[in-house]
Amino acid sequence: MMLSVQHCNSSGCAPLHPLTNQSQQEEVVAMASLGHLGNLSLDKPPASGIIVAGLSMTLGVLSNIVALIILANATKHVRRRSKATFLLFATSLVATDFAGHIIPGALVLRLYLSEGTSPQDYDSADPLCQFLGGSMVFFGLCPLFLGCAMAAERCLGVTQPLLHASLVTTTRTKVSLSVIWLAALCVALLPCFQLGSYTYQHPGTWCFINVLEDTEQADVAFVMLFSGLGLASLAVAFVCNTISGLTLVRARMRRKTYKHRSAKSHDIEMVVQLVGIMVTSCICWSPLLILGLITVTRSYGDMIGEDLSTYRTLMIMGVRLASWNQILDPWVYILLRRAVLRKIYIITKRQADLKASTLRRWEIGSFPSSEKNVVNKV
Repeated sequence: MMLSVQHCNSSGCAPLHPLTNQSQQEEVVAMASLGHLGNLSLDKPPASGIIVAGLSMTLGVLSNIVALIILANATKHVRRRSKATFLLFATSLVATDFAGHIIPGALVLRLYLSEGTSPQDYDSADPLCQFLGGSMVFFGLCPLFLGCAMAAERCLGVTQPLLHASLVTTTRTKVSLSVIWLAALCVALLPCFQLGSYTYQHPGTWCFINVLEDTEQADVAFVMLFSGLGLASLAVAFVCNTISGLTLVRARMRRKTYKHRSAKSHDIEMVVQLVGIMVTSCICWSPLLILGLITVTRSYGDMIGEDLSTYRTLMIMGVRLASWNQILDPWVYILLRRAVLRKIYIITKRQADLKASTLRRWEIGSFPSSEKNVVNKV
């Protein structure tokens, strides 16, 4: 097919060179390649991303190292078996958070340095993406499972101390930790058995469960399992910590012997730390768990449409917020120890006493002057 195009001016119309099918195809290919390059420039990871990822990884590693040193020193001086069990759980939690920063963080930095994966390769199931996605699922579930187990152990120790003493031992605690890590690993490996899949996520610098594009029933089931386990762990931890807290409050309201109250102070310290860990996990993980369920449901029903960029942004924000859980967990233990709380209490009390004494001096000093003014007036 030949297309004749004419150029007209005041002197008339002159025929131009006709456009053949071959020239049209070449122009279309050229335009498509330019559009593709434009998309690559738009989807290229921002330069600030590698700085944020590097700072987050550094802060998380340093926080967990400090917490591990404090836990190691505390373990040397522990005498109570219940406290030893709690410290073993806490050490496992911090060590898991530490590994969760090192392994996925190094892979994310590598992807940033290589400028990420192009959008047309998001669905590629290369080994790097599979390992990174599995790591994020594993190191995401482990803290939630450990927080739930710690809350359940403390609830049993506070409400049924005799049963706790007969059931909970160091060996059984180590077995429980192994079961928790194994359960999280089994969930992370499900895509290897065609139940769910890991894909690159926008802007191509990280991998996670496929929740946005071309989702299938297996992806929906995988996300429901992941989010369901995470939310169930948070719910169980909330119930156990609430029961432990109410039990300790009732025990402190009763007038017991001094020795018994001193023993209960250890339980109070541990429950306060568990409540801090639970609140941190709820704030950091709940948005991503809930957003994952909503996103995969809408994607499977083809209801995302033009909101794809919005859901991509929300997923990135959710993952970044979840990564802060591994940074804040060690600080919860560091700052909510009895020694730190006692120092804060002493400093606060001194400030309150100083203000009270200053106020009394001001009031006493103002009385003579006021009386003198009254006498002068008379």
